[in-house]
Amino acid sequence: MFPNNHYNVTAVKKGISTTSAARLQRYALFLSGYTYDIEYKNTNKHTNADALSRIPQESTEADGEEFDAVDVFMLKQLEHLSLTNNNIRRETARDKILSRVYELVQKGWTVNDDIDLKPYFNRKNELSISQGCLQWGIRTIVPTKFRQQTLELLHSAHPGVVKMKLLARSYVWWPRIDSEIESLAKSCSGCQKHHRNPKQSPLHPWEWPSSPWKRIHIDFAGPFIDHMFLIVIDAHSKWPEVIPMKSTTSTQTIRVLRTIFARAGLPEQIVSDNGPQFVSAEFQTFTKMNGITHIKSAPYHPATNGLAEPLLQHEWIDCIDVDELHDS
Repeated sequence: MFPNNHYNVTAVKKGISTTSAARLQRYALFLSGYTYDIEYKNTNKHTNADALSRIPQESTEADGEEFDAVDVFMLKQLEHLSLTNNNIRRETARDKILSRVYELVQKGWTVNDDIDLKPYFNRKNELSISQGCLQWGIRTIVPTKFRQQTLELLHSAHPGVVKMKLLARSYVWWPRIDSEIESLAKSCSGCQKHHRNPKQSPLHPWEWPSSPWKRIHIDFAGPFIDHMFLIVIDAHSKWPEVIPMKSTTSTQTIRVLRTIFARAGLPEQIVSDNGPQFVSAEFQTFTKMNGITHIKSAPYHPATNGLAEPLLQHEWIDCIDVDELHDS
């Protein structure tokens, strides 16, 4: 289609559906630069279409003075070029500094006091030319136009300053690239949020007890319907005990545990978090007098309490007789 005004001038009556293929959407966007009217033409009359599409159009001096809106639109799409060898080679030749470096690498270096050439002069014995691109060792020297785009590619996965520098040192270089990488990471909120977080260590699984009621996990859940609930789970059989409590003091916790132990027997180990009722002197005395080893989970890491935490999150409410709680 040529941008000549030999089409019927009408307004576009209907837009293309958003669910259409990307190729059709691009073609519709291209056609939006024209005003036209679509008319049906029989297949028998299409014999000249292929030949006419390849007839060169005669150009005149006036053609260069006018800019068609569609031509301008299509040229704008080429501004964001990809980092290919051809594009880097072309921009190296256009770059004011790199073009001089390119010539000096070919013809030989002379003493030069130009401050812009100093970073390259210091590496003159390591610079080379490969396929029209400047190289420092195995690293391509990126022209000024593509440096911001290169930084965005290095930063695309938010790997952090160290990994961005390691990646850059394998592929690209230009003066002050390290400081630009540091500035980019400092200005990124996502990198700043996670840059000091240590790698999370995997949880060590609890050993499987050889017999029932050898190790139990306890914790509190709630409040729910004005009650707190003491969760007790046997690590061997996964048997849960859920006891509603009005008070969660050490005295009341010990009283409930005594009732459970009188029925099921004394365990060898109790695992709990660092709740005040579990770390109190009264509770420590209770476990010591009954020969029970008390194991406390790591602070701020509730998952280390083992079985009690999954039950707290998903299953404990199914073990409650809600009608009985209302009656009480």
